[in-house]
Amino acid sequence: MKRFDEIRDMVVSLEADFQKFYDKGNQAAGTRVRKGMQDLKNLAQEIRVEVQDIKNKG
Repeated sequence: MKRFDEIRDMVVSLEADFQKFYDKGNQAAGTRVRKGMQDLKNLAQEIRVEVQDIKNKG
């Protein structure tokens, strides 16, 4: 569950920047959101590979 916690923490950490961007139009927050979403995508890909490896070994 550690990997799930990593994803959840990452999403929660982006919440303030999402609000600043969508509600207040803060462009810098939008940049941080985009970076955070890219990091989330990369983490998700790592987890996918890890799950596939574990599945194939089982």
